Amino acid sequence: MKYGINTLDDIPLKGKTVLLRLDINQPVDKESETLKDITRIRATIPTLIELHAKGAKVVILAHQGSDIEYHNFYTTKPHAKVLSELLNMQVKFIEDVCGPAALEEIKNLQDGEILLLDNVRFISEEQTLFEKNLKLSHEEQAQTLLVRKLAPLADFYICDAFAAAHRDQPSLCGFQQVLPSVMGRLFEDEYGLLSRMMEKPERDCVFILGGAKIADAFSMMNTVLENESADFILTGGVVANILLGADGVDIGKTSLHFIQKQGYEKFIESGKELIEKYKDKIILPTDLAYVVNGKRIEASIHQLPNEFGLVDIGENTISIYKDMINNAQTIFVNGPMGIFEKNETELGTKQIWKALSETKGFTVIGGGDSISATNKYHLQEGMNYICTGGGALIRFLSGEELPVVTALKKSAELFKTEFHVVEFKIGLK
Repeated sequence: MKYGINTLDDIPLKGKTVLLRLDINQPVDKESETLKDITRIRATIPTLIELHAKGAKVVILAHQGSDIEYHNFYTTKPHAKVLSELLNMQVKFIEDVCGPAALEEIKNLQDGEILLLDNVRFISEEQTLFEKNLKLSHEEQAQTLLVRKLAPLADFYICDAFAAAHRDQPSLCGFQQVLPSVMGRLFEDEYGLLSRMMEKPERDCVFILGGAKIADAFSMMNTVLENESADFILTGGVVANILLGADGVDIGKTSLHFIQKQGYEKFIESGKELIEKYKDKIILPTDLAYVVNGKRIEASIHQLPNEFGLVDIGENTISIYKDMINNAQTIFVNGPMGIFEKNETELGTKQIWKALSETKGFTVIGGGDSISATNKYHLQEGMNYICTGGGALIRFLSGEELPVVTALKKSAELFKTEFHVVEFKIGLK
């Protein structure tokens, strides 16, 4: 047991059926039915190898696609192909989650076999709207269809999805109420490393927040600055645009329209409070870039265009940020500086990521876009730790216990007797 959570070392696996929740959500090329990146899938391989080697019957639950935009949902069939290639063995796949076909396939599994179920988010109770509107307790999640159908077929539940640990959904928090549950090796590594680092981070401790998924960033900024976990926060992407607007900068109607369209306008108000309270800690861009007819143009924040979207930080801001990165001892990163996928708007992310790979400080990269940028510029070796989680990383750094951590700790208490029996039986053997 570690951090009040049981691990794979605490359970017998030979001949046992285990439900393994992974986060292998990756960008998909729907035309070719292939995955554009496999970083998260590759990170799960050590746990899968161990389960296979110890003779477990493995049933993988996973999601694919944004849980807010339904049109991004996609089958997990391509993931089975990638897993098979990485493991050099067949990973079975079934176009079902908890219906009769899936149940029958699970019952027929042999020791060491691995089965991947289809996208759990094809089930309504696994979607964010369900999570946010109903707010089910973990005990209530145990009564959902997914848990009621699958739990009776399993001996153990294993969560190796730290990247989704900030979600409060049945596949992540419901099984722990009815099955002895443990964390997988990836979860153990990521949760352990972050726990140790946050106990006493070396100073200066700098957070870099960018990208377009801003809700988690805004929820944690006040916390990490108030409890002095972070010395400075460097901002980019939509996070920076919103905070600039909150600071009274005219960011132009195009960028403002985007913020409004995404429902982010409320963050301008909360941003005003943050800027007023932590003006010297939250570092905003001094210049930004926009594109006209395919050409990159940079402008001071006091001379921003009205009709063009702001898509990257400028060179002066890059210089300031690089100096602060070089002077930092601990750096947490979540989100790129701009639209790094395009040549004319990648400069900020490319230069900042290069600085992160070269600094003597300890760098932790988190989130899908951050990982994609790291891979694009081939800087994996220069980063100290690449965390599969983005939202989970941010929520963890805010000091709030993650829902999945809470559920796993609860399971360790609920099934304490069973685990003692398991250890005793192993001793007899």
